[in-house]
Amino acid sequence: MDLTYPADAEAFRSEIRSWLHDHLPAGWGEPGFEMTAEERTAFNEQWPATLHEGGWICATWPAEYGGKGLSTMQGVVLAEEFARLKAPLRADFFGDTLVGPTILQWGTEAQKRYFLPRILNGTMAWCQGFSEPNSGSDLASLSTTAELDGEEWVINGQKVWTTQGYHADYCFLLTRTDPQAPKHQGISYLLVPMKQPGVEVRGITQPDGTAEFCEVFFTEARCPKDNVVGGVNNGWKVANSTLAFERGMSATTGYRRFEEEYRLMVEAATANGAVDDPMIRQRLVQYYTKIQILRINGLRSLSATLSGARDPGVAALGAGNKMFWSEMHQRAMELCLDIYGPAAMLVDTGPAGGSWPASNRIGRRPTYPVSPMISAFFFSRSETIWGGTSQIQRNIVGERVLGLPKEPS
Repeated sequence: MDLTYPADAEAFRSEIRSWLHDHLPAGWGEPGFEMTAEERTAFNEQWPATLHEGGWICATWPAEYGGKGLSTMQGVVLAEEFARLKAPLRADFFGDTLVGPTILQWGTEAQKRYFLPRILNGTMAWCQGFSEPNSGSDLASLSTTAELDGEEWVINGQKVWTTQGYHADYCFLLTRTDPQAPKHQGISYLLVPMKQPGVEVRGITQPDGTAEFCEVFFTEARCPKDNVVGGVNNGWKVANSTLAFERGMSATTGYRRFEEEYRLMVEAATANGAVDDPMIRQRLVQYYTKIQILRINGLRSLSATLSGARDPGVAALGAGNKMFWSEMHQRAMELCLDIYGPAAMLVDTGPAGGSWPASNRIGRRPTYPVSPMISAFFFSRSETIWGGTSQIQRNIVGERVLGLPKEPS
């Protein structure tokens, strides 16, 4: 594993730092920096356009499709510098991180020319139509159907846990197009317009009153015949590419939010005396150690990618990384509760100003009577579920990496 970045990558890092300094609000990233609610709203509205003008949204895409054609190393440096300052690097997560790269890999030239510019400039919002009420971890058992009627697909079925369903213009949808084929081989990946008759979106109200997740019902909804990505009945392979983009985007940056939480835990334990408990100290050190393992594993994955190595150990690392950090973080948030003790139940426990990193997510209701720290604890319980459950991750590692027998049907 090479921990030294090449000189041209470090020169590019200086370029990124200079651009961020010139375009972020004065004082951003410095101790004590705060924005009013109005200032943050204005920033969130203006920032995607600023990113687009700078060419940083999807900058690793080829120049012919609106990107900068950055190398893998440059893309890593770009992500690291934005993460270092906690500066947003996306216009629309589902568009520029998931379906956009999928269209680049699998799409037709017409699909690339139509969809990619709208993803880049933020004028087209997306949602993901994968999970169903009876098809979550076993996604290949999905039952939503699409039948060809002339030049259009006619879609019937239901999707669930569809983040951003209310706001999306398009859904990248997995649907069964050949009910007679084996379940993995009869699925297609469609780009479906959401603003049409036959598409009903219902919010799933959560305990904090928000409805970030949705159910989506398709009843004779329509989709152009040419909106199949990767070919008819090839959707399983295409969907796995989408999931790979989701899991691989933060190899050398994902550890940063955990380092920030670790620092806040140490501060709290020192302030209230919990650090005098040897078990608390031991658990803090265990968390710190796992964060460093996560950081080094990310660098190991990067080195393998740059060298083109096919090390089975690196393959196992990639398959198990999500399982590792999600379980690590759940244990860490349990440690956090023990550090604060009974005071954890109070709405003002934790860092002032709502700065607990994992609580700053889209859809969080600011008036919900719980501290940012407890909000982060609640959210951590979901992390071993979304993006592939830990149970399924273990099956993947066991069967595809270690070559163990498959589970009985």
